[in-house]
Amino acid sequence: MSDPARSTDDGRDTELIARWKSGDQRAATELVERHSTALARFAVAFGEREDIDELVQDTFVRAFSSLDGFRGDSAFRTWLFTIERRLLLDRRRAARRRPDRDALHEDDSATSYNALDGMLADETQRRLGEAMKQLSPTQREVFSLRVAQGMSYKEIADVVGTTEGAARVHYHNAMRAVKEFLDE
Repeated sequence: MSDPARSTDDGRDTELIARWKSGDQRAATELVERHSTALARFAVAFGEREDIDELVQDTFVRAFSSLDGFRGDSAFRTWLFTIERRLLLDRRRAARRRPDRDALHEDDSATSYNALDGMLADETQRRLGEAMKQLSPTQREVFSLRVAQGMSYKEIADVVGTTEGAARVHYHNAMRAVKEFLDE
């Protein structure tokens, strides 16, 4: 069953893309505003800690420069996640080739809460972060796209480059592992 709100969003993206192609620069700005926060959250969930704004900007630069190649087989947002994922993987490969780069520290957290969120929320977030560190990179990615971004298994499969069935299995295994970790 399709989500009517998502269809409307896809329609809005299609309209904005057409406007941008016809020279309306405000349409590009609106596309960035619509999707940049989700892309930043995905980068953090993917384990990125530095230059997230630059990564999101690079994602849009690459998307806008190859917009003629966007066939619309998937939602525009899904396509953006796919581009960002490739950029993240490229960054990781480049980092492995640079031996002088500082490694991530175990105590780095994916997100932070302010004092108003309270001690319980901090502890829950810390434990969830620890649980996610135990997942394989693919499980962590699928879990994050499903839970934080609310993507369907088909959309996740498109982003990750796998089948819908494999995305379901990775999500199921990730959920089981996270629950087991949190129950300890």
